[in-house]
Amino acid sequence: MSDTVIGEVPRHLGLILDGNRRWAREHGLPPMEGHKVGYKNMEVITQAAFDRGVECVSTYVFSTENWNRSAEEVRYLMRLLLWILKHELGNLSRHGIRVQILGSKLRLGKALVKAIHDAEEQTKNNKRGTLLVCLNYGGQQEIVDAMKQLVADGTPASDITADLISEQLNANGVPPVDLIIRTSGEQRLSNFMLWEAAYSEFMFTSTKWPDFSVEELNGMLDEYANRHRRFGK
Repeated sequence: MSDTVIGEVPRHLGLILDGNRRWAREHGLPPMEGHKVGYKNMEVITQAAFDRGVECVSTYVFSTENWNRSAEEVRYLMRLLLWILKHELGNLSRHGIRVQILGSKLRLGKALVKAIHDAEEQTKNNKRGTLLVCLNYGGQQEIVDAMKQLVADGTPASDITADLISEQLNANGVPPVDLIIRTSGEQRLSNFMLWEAAYSEFMFTSTKWPDFSVEELNGMLDEYANRHRRFGK
């Protein structure tokens, strides 16, 4: 029997998956290996979140700034993502998980863009929960693109509202982020879902992402259930 607190569950959980490379170095492994282990843990943690009643989980896997990493690491990450979408998607789909990719498709390559399209199509009717993978994603760029689209559509400045901007975002139709968890000791957003995180709760842990456990997740969800969110009231 679970000993977790019964209370409010975040509809939308954001995860900043930090510490994969440091974890690998500490374990005497090539830094790239940490990303592979990090993915496997993402799958475990995401399913545990859905078990608790979370509807959407957003994972920050590759930011617009990550292109500044070494060419070798970027190539590895793109190959890993392509492999996941082609060979691991079946497992996610069998568990009823819908997959959506947020972010720009520019620079991703034709094979990866096709794999993204296929993954979204294959899982679009799954109902257990939605996994939002933030790939080539930046919160500032998302807002800039939304505003550009409104301008291109001829929307008068006087008609622009928060709701109208929200409709232009990558995550249109997805509820605002209720809780953001960042691992590995860093305590910043790093350009993650800036608009959607307007009223998010934040929790940080020194645990590196590959070691972040279901038990630690449950502890944070329990703490969230006991927080009083005022939304400016």
